[in-house]
Order: sequence, then structure tokens, then C-alpha cells
Amino acid sequence: MGKLDGVSSELGIEQDHLNALYARLDALRDEARAALERGHSADVWRAEVARLSSVEDGMCFGRLDLADGRRVYVGRIGLFDGDEPLLIDWRAPAARAFYTATAAAPGEVLRRRRISTRGRTVVALDDELLDADASRDGLVGEAALLASVTAERTGRMRDIVTTLQAEQDRIIRDDHRGVLVVQGGPGTGKTAVALHRVAYLLYTHEHLRARGVLVVGPSRVFLDYIGQVLPGLGENRVVTATVPDLFPGFAVTRVDTPAEAERKGRAGMATRLKAAVRAFVRVPEEPVEVRFEQQTLTVTPELCRWAVRRARAAGLPHNPARLVFQRALVDTLTQRLVDVIESVVLSETGEALDGGSADGSLGAADRRALEAAGVVMGPDDEGPRTILDETDRSALRGSLLADPTVTEALDEIWPELTPAQVLGQDEWSAADIPLLDEAAALVGGSVPVFGHVVVDEAQELSEMDWRMLARRCPARSMTVVGDLGQTGSPAGASSWERVLGPRDRLAQLTVNYRTPAEIMDVAGELLAAHHPGLAAPRSVRVSGELPWRREVRDLAGGVADVVAGHTDGQLAVIAPDVAELAVALSLPVPPDLTGKVVLLTPTQAKGLEFDEVLIVDPAAVLGGLLGHNDLYVAMTRATRRLGVVHAGPPPAELAMLTVR
Repeated sequence: MGKLDGVSSELGIEQDHLNALYARLDALRDEARAALERGHSADVWRAEVARLSSVEDGMCFGRLDLADGRRVYVGRIGLFDGDEPLLIDWRAPAARAFYTATAAAPGEVLRRRRISTRGRTVVALDDELLDADASRDGLVGEAALLASVTAERTGRMRDIVTTLQAEQDRIIRDDHRGVLVVQGGPGTGKTAVALHRVAYLLYTHEHLRARGVLVVGPSRVFLDYIGQVLPGLGENRVVTATVPDLFPGFAVTRVDTPAEAERKGRAGMATRLKAAVRAFVRVPEEPVEVRFEQQTLTVTPELCRWAVRRARAAGLPHNPARLVFQRALVDTLTQRLVDVIESVVLSETGEALDGGSADGSLGAADRRALEAAGVVMGPDDEGPRTILDETDRSALRGSLLADPTVTEALDEIWPELTPAQVLGQDEWSAADIPLLDEAAALVGGSVPVFGHVVVDEAQELSEMDWRMLARRCPARSMTVVGDLGQTGSPAGASSWERVLGPRDRLAQLTVNYRTPAEIMDVAGELLAAHHPGLAAPRSVRVSGELPWRREVRDLAGGVADVVAGHTDGQLAVIAPDVAELAVALSLPVPPDLTGKVVLLTPTQAKGLEFDEVLIVDPAAVLGGLLGHNDLYVAMTRATRRLGVVHAGPPPAELAMLTVR
């Protein structure tokens, strides 16, 4: 009973402190709501109410007992009673020891306690004694990390703020200002690390709140899956998008062949598009006559070439440069009209005298004509040198620019363009969107710019995708996470060299917290066979269940049998073609990630995790362009069990699996 009494006592201590924390949270939330109702800075207080509400679950999750006798509580938010800290935000420097202290290097930490709550109730404690000489009074708990990774999946990613490991924490708190590329194999938590780094950067760099953060994921399914992580960390001001979302207004209605997707993704497409835009400017080979009111104006090829050179020298995109071209030509045409008008000398009644001279000065004949008209001239009086003042010239210039005949002639030489006109097509694939974005930049489009960009599953992005993202973050402040062993796109990355610049950094995640060693051993052999330069992450646990395979005559029937026998946790059925299986199993397409059984392709499964995975028709998976990578993805989604159903002999890569 002594041990149980000790646990109850410790639970009571933590419950009392938790009650005080929630009382403070409620008070702050009431203050924010009252300010919102008064209408003071409505957006600010609305955001504050949302922030305080988002940390309701699991608000406090840790405690540090320090050598000087202090107890530091760690949670999702910072709470104070005057100057006294009741709860330290997990991102604050004072909280870092919660993630980095070890028995070998404890610093000032004697004990680390992980606190599990359900609602506003403390339900479990897990202590680690980091100083062997420290008191063992009140030590309780089991391994929190393994309890977290073996918990049943819910169809939504959890944050890992309560169980961050030192390797992950170093990357999260990395203050590198350029592009930080994180290479991490399955189960290393690279997605969660990237999202927690966003929360950390927003906490430590206030300017990012005004400039904004963009999170780019491979699909809407994936973005929905991770959608609760940042709000749970108290951050709601983040924009999430897929690459096609970044250029709205163009629906993706067709699918490229792998060869087409690869070709469109090459960086050389930018040069081709630039040349295509320049080709829309066509200097006439012969003079072009333009009728303006009663005058005929001649635009020579030489004049056009001069105006084009002047416009190009401005260094502007096509459409703004077009205005420079038009202004240069119209200025010249305006001057010609002015010269014609000024060459005529008028009497006081507005009658033309003898034609005058081109520069507007008066000769002897002009003077005699003016005297005959009753105009007395002094010996030094040259007379009016110009008839039109600057207001008249500006009005004439405006009339030329507004004249349909003139503008039509100029548009023939330098037309206004849209991105769609540059590409010259009407239906769009996903690979066309970055090309449209490139064309928009060339003709003069504008884009939202962010202070920081996170890219998940970054190995899938083409070179043109990266150009598109670079325009959204000119400062190159990015967190890029991915795994080269999981590249599925023919235009994707085989190395990180094209992403990294001279100021950029590559970091590695090496520990697999999700995939049991029994599964990772088999998947690691597949990785080594096709990516000898990549090391599989080391699994931290075993499940006691070996991966299995089953040969069946009817794939749909074999899958149905497995699904019927599934009783616990969430099962993912991963197949290269889901249409027939969706009908046979009565499962939705696209998948519902909250269902007990989820049907999806290897591409859709990227970045997700499930309690159990069933791979269907692995030979067909391997038959894809990068099929070995797709199979590696499918094999490494499970936290507990992996099964394979195949018709005919199994692929050599899976022949060693236990037959069931």
C-alpha cells in the first residue's frame, strides 16, 4: 500500500498545481473576452482568446526539480502570477533542459517528471532521476516516450512537445537563418520537428508573426492530418497549402505521364519560358503607318528596335516593360506632332502666315507678315518660339495613348500577356502550376511573401517547384524536411544539393520512434539495395510481431478477409490502385483518415502513420517508376503490425516475410 499511497500523494501534489494553472488560464481568458466585447483591438483580442483556448488540453506536461530546490513546470504556454512563473513555455530557454538533460549530462536537473493529463485531471506521472545521489522519494511512472508511440492512432497527428528527444530538440531550436534541410527516415518525427520549429521560431522571432509562416505539404489529406499540431502548440497564424494552392485560379484536371512531369520539373523550363515571353515582342520588318486624326504617323523598324531596347534596359517584367515601350514610342510620335504644329507661325487671329521654321523662330518674311497684320515687333523680339506648353504636350501624349488605332498598332508589336497565354494551353496538370507561376513572374504577377516557409515531403518537389517557393520567401528562411529514400515523383530529388546554397545547412534525424525493429529490419534491406548511401534510422523498440505475407487468388477477397479480422487500432490498406478495392470494401475515396480502416495509395500514405498496415499487390507497387521507394513508404507506416497480400509469387524483396 505504501507505493500506492506514494503515487496518490504525488498525483495530489500535481493536481493542486494544475488547478492553480487552470484558474490562472480561466482568468486570462475572461479578461481577453471582456476586452473583445468592449471592441478594443478586436483582431488582437480575438487571436488571444483563440491562443488561450488552444492550449486547454495538456497545458502542463512536465516538471524539473533543480539542484537549488526550485521546481520548474513546463507546458504549452507561459503563465505568471505577478513576477512568479507558474508555468514556463516549452520554447523558453529555461525549459530547454526538460528535453536535453541526461544522466550523463544533467546540468542542474535532479529529476525530470512527465505529467499526463486528461482534461483538467492528472492521470499519470513518469519520473526520471538524473542525479544518482538525489532523493528517490516520490519517484513514479513508466517510459512516457514508448507509451506515446504505441498509443492507438486517431487519424490526426499529435504534437510531440511532451516527448521531444534531444536530437529533435537541437533541430527545433536551431537559429540558422537560411535554409535548414532535415533528412530523416521513417518514424524520426521530421514532420513534427518541422512544426515544432515553426512554433519555436514564432515564439523567439516576433517579426515572423507579422510577416507570416507558410507550411507546404504534399496533399490536402496530409495537411488535414497535421492540422491540429500548431493550434495545439498555441499557434494559429500559419498558412497551409499544397504547391498548386499557391497559384489559385487554375484547377488541376489532368495527369502528366512520368516523362512529362519530369520534363516540366526541370530548371531549364525557366529559360524556355523566358524565351517564349520575349518572342511575343515582334518588331515589324517594314514601316507601320498609323492614322491619328488628320495625321499619318510612321513607325519604322529602327524606331521600334530603339524603343524595345529602352524597355528591356529597364529590367522590368514583360507587362510593366510594355508600358515603358509604349511611352518611349508615344513620346517620339508626340514630338513629331509637336514639330509639325510648331512649324506654323500664326497671326493674332490664329491664321497661318508663311509656314515659319521648324524651330519656331521668326525670319525676315515672318516679321513683314506680322507687321502687315498690325503686330508691332521690337528689334530684339524673336516672337513666340512655341505654340504648345507642357500641358498641351501632355494632353496630346494622352490622346495618342488612348487612341484605339495607335494602341492596336503598339499591341501588335508588344502585346499584354497572361500566364496562360505564355503556356498556350487550357487544361492544367500539377506540374503546370509552377510553370504558370514562373510565367506570372515573367509577365509581372505578384505573390504573397512570407517570413518563413516549411516544406514537408520536400523530396517530392521539382526544381521548378523550388523556384516557385523561393519567390514566396526571398529571405530564404526555410525549414525543409524529407527523406530521399521515399522520393516518388519522377521530378523529385535524388540529393539535397539543388536545395542547399552556400549559407544553408543539412541536419540528420537518425532515430525511428514509430516503426518497430521487426518491420524496419526488412524495410532497411530494401533501402540498402536501392540507396546504398542512405542509412535506415535506428528503431528504439520491438513489437514482438513479425511482418507477414499471404498469397491469395483474389486480391479483393483476401483484403476483405484481413479487414474482417481486424479488431484493434487503425488499419491502413495501401494499394497502387484503390478504385476496385474502394467498391469491394465500401471505403471512401479520397480516404477518411479518422476511420478505423483507411484505403489509400503509397503516395497518399506519405507522412502518415497507422497502427497496422496491409500492403496489397506489392509487385504492382514495385512496377512504378520509383516503385522501390513507394514500397519503402508503404512498409514504414505501421506502429505495430505489417502484412502483405499478393497474388502469385511474392517479389524477391518480400520473400523472407513470414507466411501466414
